[in-house]
Amino acid sequence: MIDLPVVVAFVPAVMAVVVSPGPDSIYTVTRSLSEGRAAGVAAAVGTATGVLVHAGAAVLGLSALLRTTAEAYVLMKYVGAAYLVYLGVRLLRDDETFEIDEPVESGDGSLLDSYRKALTINVTNPQVAVFVLAFFPQFVPATADAALQLSVLGAVYAGLSLAYLAAVALFADRVRHLLLDSATGQRAVRYASGSVLIGFGLKLALDEGRI
Repeated sequence: MIDLPVVVAFVPAVMAVVVSPGPDSIYTVTRSLSEGRAAGVAAAVGTATGVLVHAGAAVLGLSALLRTTAEAYVLMKYVGAAYLVYLGVRLLRDDETFEIDEPVESGDGSLLDSYRKALTINVTNPQVAVFVLAFFPQFVPATADAALQLSVLGAVYAGLSLAYLAAVALFADRVRHLLLDSATGQRAVRYASGSVLIGFGLKLALDEGRI
């Protein structure tokens, strides 16, 4: 198994990435504001699942393909960018997204949709895959159980992502009435959320780097 000092060193390093603003956190906030804490937490779970997918891909060597094969990286980058822009445009065009005149009840379908879209945002972001491939090996020696150690670090990364984004979702749920009680507030949050998602999509599409 992985040594405890390695995990202790890994946690603060990866937390700097977890808490940095990105499409995952913006989408979690958006769902929590529009549909309540359950939808926001479902989005957090979707992001954490995506992290596990990337970690599993790193173990299987699929992330190495993205790093070494330009065509695969570019294809995944544009798919992820297009999806973010699509979600942003939908927000800008939907006048009823942040209306909270009636109590919000997040049904199973809504929670599944929140989970699925957050998972898609994370999985289609090649920068997350390349980050895992470039960052994790710094904490894993080239030993026979390297795959197991990568898996453990992936689980830690996913757990930290879930804890942070769930806290973000709960906070957003607490302030949603303060932000959305007026039509002006609803419109401002809708335009801000949609514009930020589109901005992240364009940034991903235009970014020439790999990390």
